[in-house]
Amino acid sequence: MKITRNVTCEDCHQKCDIHKAMVLTGRSFTGTNSVQAQFSKREKICKQGDNVSHAIYLVEGTAKLFIEGINGHNIILYLMKPPAYIGLLSFFESIQYTYSVTAIEESRVCMVDLGILKQLYLENHEVLLRLNKAFGRSVALIMNKIICLNQKNIRGRIAESLLYLAQFYGGDRYQLSITRKELGEMSAISEENTVRLLTELRQEGIISIHGRELTIADKTLLRKISELG
Repeated sequence: MKITRNVTCEDCHQKCDIHKAMVLTGRSFTGTNSVQAQFSKREKICKQGDNVSHAIYLVEGTAKLFIEGINGHNIILYLMKPPAYIGLLSFFESIQYTYSVTAIEESRVCMVDLGILKQLYLENHEVLLRLNKAFGRSVALIMNKIICLNQKNIRGRIAESLLYLAQFYGGDRYQLSITRKELGEMSAISEENTVRLLTELRQEGIISIHGRELTIADKTLLRKISELG
């Protein structure tokens, strides 16, 4: 991790809600203790069990939010890309992170003292609405994950994950930035079963895989598999 202190927000191309609220309220950026941090691929941005001290905003790159389970059996709840708050679920209620976030690729975050965000949340209606909306999206993703893992078989779960990735990457053809193991962790499936299911879907003509490039060839059928579970 490479840290840059005394960040000048005006030079940042990704103006976050915190910056916008500071401008609207006429507050000074002096004393916000803003810090930017650069994370390498696979480096942890925050760790389950650590104390929450800052509001973290993903400026560049992509990351995964996951629960660290027993004996290294992790469950990836969802992926993140800018603009996104990291640790939003722990901002107000928990003094410790109940999950971990790791960079999937080279990523940059901005960290602002948590007290500043809490003040803006209480004083600025626009910040309240934006944070509540972001919080709602996070909860919805987690609820969908719980339903998927609880009610679908492994074939339905892998189909759900592939459809989620298509939405995340913005197309039915995408470069996988996650490993087969991580794809399994998105679906609560072992790496061996993940590889087997991908092979089955490829043989059935539902997907095609060339290196790290995956193409959904029959989205209607893949969606049907996901729905039927």
